[in-house]
Amino acid sequence: MTRPFVLGLTGSIGMGKSTTAAMFAAEDVPVWDADAVVHRLYSAGQPAAQAIAERFPQVMAPDGSVDRSLLRTLVAADPAVLDRLNAIVHPLTAADRAAFIAANRAAPVLLLDIPLLYETGADAICDATVVVSVPMEIQRERVLARGMSAADFEMILARQMPDAEKRRRATYVIEALTEDGARAAVRGLLQELRSEHA
Repeated sequence: MTRPFVLGLTGSIGMGKSTTAAMFAAEDVPVWDADAVVHRLYSAGQPAAQAIAERFPQVMAPDGSVDRSLLRTLVAADPAVLDRLNAIVHPLTAADRAAFIAANRAAPVLLLDIPLLYETGADAICDATVVVSVPMEIQRERVLARGMSAADFEMILARQMPDAEKRRRATYVIEALTEDGARAAVRGLLQELRSEHA
């Protein structure tokens, strides 16, 4: 039985990764969104929220969900919290991802949208990886235009693998300078993959 070709998609903040993932979805590629899964796991009654409430009750909202702004403040004050948090969240996201792959085994291509694809070693389960990239000055301009402070931007960058290293590791790089250019690159890549793995 054939199985899907699994593409891992990543890109640093402000590079256009989410927009590019939506372009794959528009081409009928099932997309697993790591950020969306974490958001769901942080909601009231979900296993991650319950585990975090036991370890870090100070970051919980009154409704039983995780207050992400309180969590960010806690991690900024004590970086060791991030490792303990990851120990809770990563196994849950991995199980959700495995269920997604199993549920979509008839699809020719699947996309795993994972911001920390290389940092978490998730690239090991992918057949190929795609990095979305733009020059640093455009990245900075986009992020600051969203209202993020320069200090928060630098803190996030410090936690992510440098873009140059991501590009070096990638099977494919999509330059997301314009939406039209990125869309053409997505379509070209899918045409290549579907013809090779039909």
